[in-house]
Amino acid sequence: MYARVSSRQQAQENTIESQIVELERRISSDGHELLDEHKFVDNGYSGSNLERPGLESLRDRVAEGKIDKIYIHSPDRLSRKFSYQMILLEEFKKAGSEIVFLNHKFDDNPDSHLFLQIQGAIAEYERAKIMERNRRGKLHAAKAGCISVMGRAPYGYRYIAKHVGEGSAQFEVDEEEANIVRKIFSRVGQERASIGEVVHELNKIPVITRTGKRYWKRSTIWNMLKNPAYIGQAAYGKTKTCSKPQVKKSKKGTCGKLKSGRFNSDKENWTYIPVPKIINENLFDSVQTQLAENRQRARVRQRRETYLLQGLMVCQRCQYTYCGTNHVHKKSTYYYYRCSGTNSSKFNGNKICDNKSIRTDILDGVIWEEVKSILKEPDRIANEYQRRLSENKKPLHNQTREKQESKLRLSIKKFIDSYAKGFISQEEFEPRITTMKQHLKEIEEEKERTLDQKKLQQELSLVTDSLKNFSSSVESKLDLVDWQTKQNIIRMLIHQIEINHNHLYIVFRIKNLANFDQNSHNRIMQCCTSSQYCWIAR
Repeated sequence: MYARVSSRQQAQENTIESQIVELERRISSDGHELLDEHKFVDNGYSGSNLERPGLESLRDRVAEGKIDKIYIHSPDRLSRKFSYQMILLEEFKKAGSEIVFLNHKFDDNPDSHLFLQIQGAIAEYERAKIMERNRRGKLHAAKAGCISVMGRAPYGYRYIAKHVGEGSAQFEVDEEEANIVRKIFSRVGQERASIGEVVHELNKIPVITRTGKRYWKRSTIWNMLKNPAYIGQAAYGKTKTCSKPQVKKSKKGTCGKLKSGRFNSDKENWTYIPVPKIINENLFDSVQTQLAENRQRARVRQRRETYLLQGLMVCQRCQYTYCGTNHVHKKSTYYYYRCSGTNSSKFNGNKICDNKSIRTDILDGVIWEEVKSILKEPDRIANEYQRRLSENKKPLHNQTREKQESKLRLSIKKFIDSYAKGFISQEEFEPRITTMKQHLKEIEEEKERTLDQKKLQQELSLVTDSLKNFSSSVESKLDLVDWQTKQNIIRMLIHQIEINHNHLYIVFRIKNLANFDQNSHNRIMQCCTSSQYCWIAR
């Protein structure tokens, strides 16, 4: 006997019991005795896939040749999909098992198969219609800002149900959990910590998870750091069900099992629902940048040797990274940073770049001295920015630019109206409207640059103050720090080192330095060739 109901609600309401009673009654009337070990039940499992514990056990017993007859309430209890029904019926038939449906007489003839196909097609159609209606309803609710479609609140929030939340469901910030979220984002985005370090710290305290466990997983922290809900935009539709089932490798002697999978949707298909913020956008962006850098460095960290500047260096010529390598000469080992593009073994025996390799001891010394110089003279970054800004063309006066924009928008509107009324041909309209829109775009970009320069001035003062505070606390210790602390400080200040023959371009961090605080540099200190070079602050 096999019985199934799909939803938890049906399982809780004991609707499966009615199936079992009817099946037992029919088995008894046919003169058979049903043992408990021959009852195969799936309580709360969907008929849209074949991975169900009760069905798995039944198929295994059938494959062993221990089942002669199987009683099932109706074909849709076996599966909602006709193709799955056919797979199972063929499997049972080959094993010599007879199928008995209570509400449908099934004989192994064309008429019976046709009727079964019609029933299966109708059941599959009904399920698809219900699922599509449910999907569209949830999507409409998400676009209307209804948070109830999210199911549950992420760590840092509590879900307030509709009957409690003044007529609508909502996320409410849980301050105790939110403080943990802020610390996690701060450790990664501002202090350059890895996910492994964050997990270790949480487990050491320990911080209890939402489910009451004392152990945090890396995947949990990763998903948290990627979740836009923490900047006030909960994303609905991040995953979707595969339209085509994936065939899983089956056991010997059994039929192939099909499984509908889920995969990530493209971000442009996400629907964002406003929720309270826990962190700001700048910190969130810093975290995404750091996660990308961590992935880039992961490959390097797996090697036996460690290099001070690993993961920071890029070739300006071919855009490949510089990696650490060594060369043995007369029993002495020399260490170099080498452009990956010069490694012919990676490119079918042909080098794609001729950029120079650099001795690690020389380059490490140059970079560390430059970092110390910046820490002792933090105004250098501000002065460099001021110099670069002064080289730019003087922007249009705000009032002049506003007048030009207003006049151009009016001209575009009139031009479109003339085209709509047939006064202008399509051949004349398209090139002129393209030119006008391009001009409007240039004005808008100029406005953005002006705003960016104002924002930059504010950031510069924050950066300079942060560097001065940090410098005053570590200046006397810079010559005494160990290797790991050096690397932490370098990664805190430097975003990237670009190499082009005899020139080095040091790209400093700006946004992250503006967010740098006293706790950050306290924690860092507790971890306690003749190249021309210039530097760039970014």
